[in-house]
Amino acid sequence: MKIKKFNKKKGILIWITGLSGSGKSSIAKKIYPTVIKKIGPTILINGDDLRKSFKLYGYSSNDRVENASKFSKLFNIITNQNISILFAAVGMKKKIRLIFKKSIKNYFEIYIEADLKKIKNKKKKKMYKIHKSNIFGQDIIPEFPKNSDIKINNDLKKNINQLNNDLKNKLNKFKFVFI
Repeated sequence: MKIKKFNKKKGILIWITGLSGSGKSSIAKKIYPTVIKKIGPTILINGDDLRKSFKLYGYSSNDRVENASKFSKLFNIITNQNISILFAAVGMKKKIRLIFKKSIKNYFEIYIEADLKKIKNKKKKKMYKIHKSNIFGQDIIPEFPKNSDIKINNDLKKNINQLNNDLKNKLNKFKFVFI
């Protein structure tokens, strides 16, 4: 069992990251009840929904870093009130992940690994057809996480329930200790 220590006076940011189309949002919705049972009060936030709410329509590398800085400030306010966040967003830049790691004391990262060619072949994400720029894996080189707390491989052959079970099993190997 892996032990992960957290400050008991703060909520946890559990970030599910991966390429667009890797299954982050679907997996987050499925795992949400388990997360609440494991760590208590938690809100689920989707990166796309957050962007729309704040009308943040820039997708360049600089826009993404700037957005991460803004989001981290909001998340800090929430986690400082001992409310956890399950956050599903792309974030395929080391600089973006560092912003969250440095600003949120209780940080836990889940990386959904998926092959971009397989995602494109599934044709579930229209953005790969419609947009030709500011897309991780197309014109922005993704910087994949190297030290995630959990890594799940989505070969796009498993259904969402199987991926959820894989993630639950890996999550259950962690003992969350609040000090």
